[in-house]
Parts: sequence; structure tokens; C-alpha cells
Amino acid sequence: MYYFNPDMLMMNGSKMSFEEKISVLREQLASADAVVIGAGSGLSTAAGYTYSGDRFRKYFADFEAKYGFKDMYSGGFYPYETMEEFWGYWCRYIWINRYAPVPSDLYGRLLELVKDKDYFVLTTNVDHCFQRSGFDKMRLFYTQGDYGLFQSCSPGGASKGRTYDNEEMIRKMVLSEGYRIGDHGELIVPESAEISMRVPSDLVPVCPDDGNLMTTNLRCDETFVEDEGWHQAAERYQDFLRRHKRLRVLYLELGVGMNTPVIIKFPFWKKTEQNPNAFYACVNLGEAGCSREIADRSVCIDQGIGEVIGALGV
Repeated sequence: MYYFNPDMLMMNGSKMSFEEKISVLREQLASADAVVIGAGSGLSTAAGYTYSGDRFRKYFADFEAKYGFKDMYSGGFYPYETMEEFWGYWCRYIWINRYAPVPSDLYGRLLELVKDKDYFVLTTNVDHCFQRSGFDKMRLFYTQGDYGLFQSCSPGGASKGRTYDNEEMIRKMVLSEGYRIGDHGELIVPESAEISMRVPSDLVPVCPDDGNLMTTNLRCDETFVEDEGWHQAAERYQDFLRRHKRLRVLYLELGVGMNTPVIIKFPFWKKTEQNPNAFYACVNLGEAGCSREIADRSVCIDQGIGEVIGALGV
């Protein structure tokens, strides 16, 4: 059974304070043989990857004015009439969320927290912030894709199981719209520049292996490509779990909601239940909780991730 209850772990029959919960989490981090981080969209949001408001309007005011949507997600699903305009939208979306600088140092601070531990990261995020912030590539499993990869829109034959790095092509697209790219990858609107909402037809990406149009390597339907790198990361993750099956493992869940609980949340609960030496920690503003079965080996912190990491001294 699931509870949205940040006060499951009690101390002397009373609710634990924030400081007491931080103390529990600090002790579990210190004593753990291994840490498995489960990261959802809430972590990237806490790091500054907001998809609406000022950040959306800064880069997509022209699309908002023309089509009326108010956030990047909605724009990503809009049925544009041409591929030139589709990629006119998506090239900006991909650049600012995958190649431009990470908006804050939150991922770097998280790395400081676990860098001396035996750790592994399981994430549904597709912005590659972990690797860009210094996490070991061999300790990461991105289950839902990567903004930095293309795939065929109809993978099969020579394109089956294949993805394609897109940085060079996305760079050409955003430059073709009139943007400049700064020394650190920031997207810049030159003074008096007229920004286009379309890319030239010759920049619409076509798969080199099957001749079909390319699309983003994001899990949205059955055509999602799990390439060789994906399968290698999945095997490394399973091997990590096998090697630590009976050890003191801290399952540290950060910003994972109930959109896709079967990927991180429910497996973390199950693995904690199965291993009497494991401990589960959930940090999620407004959605912190755990199952009844592991309530005595859990701490649920209903606070912002940045605040929690700061309270841990990082």
C-alpha cells in the first residue's frame, strides 16, 4: 500500500523533525556499502530545468504567440504541419536541455555526496545531467532515452537497434534559426536578430541507414530504440544489484513521482523489502512516501532536493 506520508519513520512515538530525518539520512549514507540513486524529473526541476514560465518564454515566445501552448512539453507534442517547423521547435528544446550549461550546481553537489561511495544511478531523465556533471558514465542507466540521440522514425533493417549522436546537427539547426552559441554552449539571441521558427529543408534529419526521417530517441511508443549502449547500461545495473544483494544498500530516491513508478519507485520498495540490510530514502516535495512493508527502514523527506543536500553539508 502506498502512502503520501513524510512522517512514517517515527522517533519515540512522535513525528520526526526535518533535522532528525537529515540525521537519519546522513547516518545511512555513512554506513552504506553501496548507494543506488533513483532520479526522476523532480531532480532536474530542482536543478533549474523548468519547462514553463520565464525559461519557456525566453526561448519559445514566438511559438507561444502562434500556437498558444504555455510550456515546452505541450510544444513537444504539437502536430506541426511541416518537419521544418517541427525541428525549428525541437532543435531549441534539445539544445537548451541537453547541450547548454546545466542551470545550477545541484548535480555536482549530489556527486560530492556519493563520489566516495560505491554508487549507481538509475534515472528516467533524458537531459544527461549526471554525466555532464562528472558522474561515472559506467555507473549510469538512462532508461527513457537521451535528448542527445536521434533514431529512425521507423527503425528496422539496417537502422534496427541503432541511435545517432545529434549534437552537430542540432547545432546547425539552432544557428540556422539565427541564434548564436556561446563559449560554454549557451544559446544567445544576437541584437536585432530575427529568429526563424523553421530550419532549412536540407537540415531535416534523415536516417543514413534506412532513408526514413529521424526522430528523437525518447520513449514515447513502441518504436523507441534500446541501442547497444542502453543494453550494456541495463546489464551493468543488474550486475551492480546482484553484487550488493545482501549488503547495506541505501536506495536514495530523488524527485520521482507517480507517472512511471514501475521503473524506480516500486522496484526500490521491493528491493528494500527483500534485503533486511537495505534502507530506503525518498526526497520529494509534496510526494514523499513509502510502502507499509518498509516503513521501519525508510525516511521520507517532504522538502526540496536542494534544501536536503544543503542540510547534508554539501
